[in-house]
Amino acid sequence: MSILKSLDVTIVGGGMITNDLILPSVYHLQRIGEVNDINVCALNSEPLKTLKENIEIKEAFPGQDFTAYPNENDPIENNHPNLFKEVLQNMKPRNVVIVALPDQLHYSAIKDSLNANQHVLCVKPLVLEYEQSKELEKLAYEKGLFVGIEYHKRFDRRSRLARKNYQAGYVGEFKVGEAKMIEPYFYRFSNFQNWFTADKTDPFVYVGCHYIDLVYFITGLRPVEVTVQGVKGKFPNGNEAYMWATGRVRFENGALLNITDGLGYPDDAAGFNDQNLVMYCEGDGKAGMIKHNDQFRSVRYSFTNEVGVAKKHFAYVNPDFFQLMPWNGEGFEPIGYGVESVQATIKQSLKIEKEVAGLNEEDSLKRRQEMIKEVNNKGLIATPANSYINELMVEAARMSILSDGRAVTIEYGDNPKVKFK
Repeated sequence: MSILKSLDVTIVGGGMITNDLILPSVYHLQRIGEVNDINVCALNSEPLKTLKENIEIKEAFPGQDFTAYPNENDPIENNHPNLFKEVLQNMKPRNVVIVALPDQLHYSAIKDSLNANQHVLCVKPLVLEYEQSKELEKLAYEKGLFVGIEYHKRFDRRSRLARKNYQAGYVGEFKVGEAKMIEPYFYRFSNFQNWFTADKTDPFVYVGCHYIDLVYFITGLRPVEVTVQGVKGKFPNGNEAYMWATGRVRFENGALLNITDGLGYPDDAAGFNDQNLVMYCEGDGKAGMIKHNDQFRSVRYSFTNEVGVAKKHFAYVNPDFFQLMPWNGEGFEPIGYGVESVQATIKQSLKIEKEVAGLNEEDSLKRRQEMIKEVNNKGLIATPANSYINELMVEAARMSILSDGRAVTIEYGDNPKVKFK
C-alpha cells in the first residue's frame, strides 16, 4: 500500500491575496513535497497572466508553475464564470480547494467545492450569513471534509501568547479596547472597485472581522451587540462604497471594543497599512493591558530607490506577516504568520488523509469526523464550528451600517440570530 504524501490544490480566484500570500505559500508546500499539482482559476486570463509573470514569485520559486484556467493566453475579454466548476469535477476526491473570491461569492464556491468532495480553505469571512455557515458546517462534517478559514491573526505568535496569558488569568478580564485596520488608499484603484460596493460589503466586515475574531480567540468572549456607521465615497469607476467605517462591539461580559476601518492609509506614508489592538483589563485590585501595534514591528528602512507595492523611499517593514527570505534551498522561502495560516489548513487536510489511508469508507468517515472535531475544539485554525460568531457579527454589522448605526443584538442558544435592538 502506497503512503499518501501530497495533495493537489485548486485556487479559485487569482487576485491580490493569491498573488501576495496564497500562491507563494502553496508553492513552498509543493517544493517540499506536500502539494502536488496546482491549479489557479479566475474569471478571465488577466490576473493569471500577471501571476505567471510575477518576477518576485519566479525568483523565489524557480521552475515551479501552475495550470491556469482559463489559459493565461486566452483573450482577456473572455469571461469564464463557471470554468472553476469544471476544474472541481475533474479533481480526485479529498484534495484541497482554496476559495479566494470576493466575500459575496464564498458561499456558492465553498458549497460547490464540498459537493465535489474537496477539503476547503476560504479567505475570511467565511460567508455573510450565519445560516449559510451552519449549512456548510453540516455538509462538510457529513462528508468528512475539513473547512478552514484564513483568520491569519490566530497564527501571529503575539496573538497566541496573548491567548495563553489571558486564559491563564495573568492580565485580568477584558473591559474596554480599541482596534484599527486602515488599508492602503491604492486599493481603490484595484479590482476592489468592481465588488467592494456599498450594497455588498464594507470595511468593518472586510477587515474589522479580523479583530472581532482575535478578541474572541484571546478571551473566549462572544459579541452580543454591534453598532456600525460608515462614510461613503466613489471608486474611480463610479461605484459607490463605504470607504470608512467605525463600530462598537459589546461582548457578553459587558466589555466594549471600538473598531475603525477604511480604505485610505496614505500611499506616501511609511508602512503598508495602519493596524493595532489595545485591550484594557481588570484583575484583583489591579489593571492589566494587552497592546499590539501590528502595522510595523519596530523595523524601519530608508531605501536608496523606491521599492515595494506603493514605491516608498522610507518604510516600516513588517517581518512577521509575510516575507520571502533566504534559506538553505533554491530561491527564497515564504515565512510569516500569514504563510502559516494558509499552510495550516492544507497540512491538516493532508494529515487527515494520511490518517485514513487504507481504511474502508465507513471507518474512514468516522475517523475524519473525529479529527475535524479535534481541530474545532483546539481552536487554533478557524473553522465554521469554532468561529461562527464571526458570521453572526457580519450579519449584524451589515444590518447596522445599512440602517446608519442602529444597534443590532446577537442572541445565542439553540438557534442563534441577530435582530435590531
